[in-house]
Amino acid sequence: AVYFGYDPDREILHGLSLTIEAGKTLAIVGPTGAGKSTIARLLFRFYDPQKGRILIDGQDIATVSQKSLRAAIGIVPQDMVLFNDTIGYNIGYGREGAAQSEIEAAARGAAIHDFILSLPQGYDTRVGERGLKLSGGEKQRVAIARTLLKDPHILVLDEATSALDSRTEASIQAVLRDISRKRTTIIV
Repeated sequence: AVYFGYDPDREILHGLSLTIEAGKTLAIVGPTGAGKSTIARLLFRFYDPQKGRILIDGQDIATVSQKSLRAAIGIVPQDMVLFNDTIGYNIGYGREGAAQSEIEAAARGAAIHDFILSLPQGYDTRVGERGLKLSGGEKQRVAIARTLLKDPHILVLDEATSALDSRTEASIQAVLRDISRKRTTIIV
């Protein structure tokens, strides 16, 4: 069981215990402030539990390097940070040294490749500070493509579609369903 609070006097997770079978999907639901996103932060080791352990395939994540742990986990957050650079660079950030063909394959998987090709500069189009030149749906697809390129064993979808309109949300949910099929997935 895991115990955690950002403030030692206010516990957010009190005795949380759960098991997710490899390749399965788990949805975590609850009211605002219940600790749903905190679980993702603990899994990524942005924080360590005050008590208890988190195991992946029987191994305590506190005993592995953050680099190797983070290589195994991909997260698609509600608002992905995009760099003031090209779309290609932002997708390629998912895996250092990725070939252009791999970046394009990830974009196809996220259903944004055709949109990128429709832009005058294609993959060399600059997205602006924090991706301001892209719509919310386009930014989410870039975030999904980045995560696909990373090819993680564990996928965390942290309110990945909550800021989108219903039409865009339905389209992106279909993409997310497809990419989560072969991975252990946590949906917050």
